[in-house]
Amino acid sequence: MSKPDSIIITGSAGPLEVVVHMPQAMPHAIAVIAHPLPTQGGTMEHKIVTTLAKTFTELGFVALRFNFRGVGASAGTYDHGQGEVEDAIAVANYARAEFGNLPLTLSGFSFGGYVQARAAQQLNPQHLVLIAPAVVRFKMPSVPDHTLVIHGEVDEVIPLSAALQWARPQHLPIVVIPDTGHYFHGQLHKIKELVRHYFMGHSL
Repeated sequence: MSKPDSIIITGSAGPLEVVVHMPQAMPHAIAVIAHPLPTQGGTMEHKIVTTLAKTFTELGFVALRFNFRGVGASAGTYDHGQGEVEDAIAVANYARAEFGNLPLTLSGFSFGGYVQARAAQQLNPQHLVLIAPAVVRFKMPSVPDHTLVIHGEVDEVIPLSAALQWARPQHLPIVVIPDTGHYFHGQLHKIKELVRHYFMGHSL
């Protein structure tokens, strides 16, 4: 893998800060990864976001992580999830224009998972990977039944019971990592293993 490139693209609120991770060979898919809640310090440097970027790159994706509006060098201010969906769509559209119409995966952690679930309604990605999606503070939409959802058994921010309540009407499976909280301390390798296993079992 080459060194990631930091770039600025145009979003609806102004410049958006993006980091692009290229695989060793020509990419055969695109992954766009969204970070947790900006008002609680969430940025694209979060360890779960960077773990996902590395995992997707090792799988042969071009992986793009980015700062939502008002974070880092991205212009604008926090918009309670509305403008952040526009940010995610802008990054995905940039990736498709830059790298071709490759299969698209949207992924996000916590608030980022909520944003990507909403962005998916407009972008129609081939895959959706949500890590502890924020189903309690935001109106989480339904997602495709092949979505990969990973949650910690003892999540102290978004209780597993709330995630199951959201998933149950959709008959949506959730992969639960035992004895694990919201930030997956000491369990990043499990996220990596689960994502790798999921994509090795799916055609892109």
